[in-house]
Amino acid sequence: MKIDLEKKGDPRVFARINDKARIDASNLHYRELNAMVKEAASEGVKTMEIHNVFGQRYIGSGVRQPVHIDIYGVPGNDLGAFMDGPTIITHRNAQDGVGNTMNSGTIVVNGRAGDIVAMGMRGGQIFIRESVGYRAAIHMKEYFKHKPVLIIGGTTQDFLGEYMAGGVVVVLGLTKGEKEVKHQARHIGTGMHGGAIYLRGEVDDRNLGKGVSKVPLDEKDRDVLRDCVEGYVSYFGGDADEILSSHFTKLAALSHRPYGGLYAY
Repeated sequence: MKIDLEKKGDPRVFARINDKARIDASNLHYRELNAMVKEAASEGVKTMEIHNVFGQRYIGSGVRQPVHIDIYGVPGNDLGAFMDGPTIITHRNAQDGVGNTMNSGTIVVNGRAGDIVAMGMRGGQIFIRESVGYRAAIHMKEYFKHKPVLIIGGTTQDFLGEYMAGGVVVVLGLTKGEKEVKHQARHIGTGMHGGAIYLRGEVDDRNLGKGVSKVPLDEKDRDVLRDCVEGYVSYFGGDADEILSSHFTKLAALSHRPYGGLYAY
């Protein structure tokens, strides 16, 4: 497919006023769209609106400027992958791989998201208003002060936090409309060796991966939860104190080398 970047010169497709830009993605290939986004950010645009998005993938990927991007429509896979600094707000659902290996910044999804949300995430924050699919936070990691945070308003499918090496995951279960939630996802924390998962409500031990255990919350955990929940309600509404009054279960790894016994040295 030929990518015609001359469309940027068409004000019906790309319009800029000072440090603001508006893009109509109706007839844009994802490569055209992403080239426009990266070029506009590098030229100093501070705010972008992208309208009529229909599954174009990689939006915001690799962008390193602190640009604010509003997406109207449903972005495709790998929204904000490898990004370092932007704020992306999508006003509907998102597909798989939101925040794949992102370094810093914020992604807000006003709906649900697909599988492998926050895969390999290394920093920044992701807020999902509703639920996510399978393997959220797989290979999430942290490095000194770089601690990624994923807050999910609904529930998750199986293998949450698989091989998780750091960071914070909070699952609120608010979409169930219950005061106390019983999480049904299986194999939570399989291979987990760092970080923490907080679940509002309860989960059966049989749903946990090997090497993961429930541990008591302390005051530091309460502070982490308050920051996460207040951030969530700042985007989506709700009563932070009411949410925090619920019981939370903390999951942590029992070992930093869960599969050490499988290798010979």
